Amino acid sequence: MARALIVACGCHGRELGAALLAEGWQVRGTTRGAGVEGIEAAGIEAAVADPDSPGTILELVNDTAVVVWLLGDAAGEPEAVAAIHGPRLERLLEKLVDTPVRGFAYEAGGGVPDGVLAGGSEIVERAGEHWMIPVVFLEGDRGGPAWAGEAASVTKGLLGG
Repeated sequence: MARALIVACGCHGRELGAALLAEGWQVRGTTRGAGVEGIEAAGIEAAVADPDSPGTILELVNDTAVVVWLLGDAAGEPEAVAAIHGPRLERLLEKLVDTPVRGFAYEAGGGVPDGVLAGGSEIVERAGEHWMIPVVFLEGDRGGPAWAGEAASVTKGLLGG
């Protein structure tokens, strides 16, 4: 049974997590602190981690097949949001090559400025090509069962299933 780590497991993350759970996956979802109860109530294993500190994410991937970076709606100071879609994301991807992670899904749409998301998409694409890690981009209308089902299908496809 494969495990997915959903980084930023808010409403959309819990919807995706539920869809993956229904497919027999194990799912772990992160929050910066608040939200643990909501994640657990959805049947997802909750973990506290901060995408601004890639090391806190790396501590959670020792038994993970796929990482889902659901930060298309990240809020905060513009510089901090740009960093989690830029240098922080790049550092994480560099380190993932030495872990059991075999696929990476990047949320390429949302409320974050398009230029920031485009830069993040380029980083993910380059990492996939350089380290031969399968990557996918989650786009389109987010939220609800249709989005969650499509995102789960794309995520599962990273492992050939």
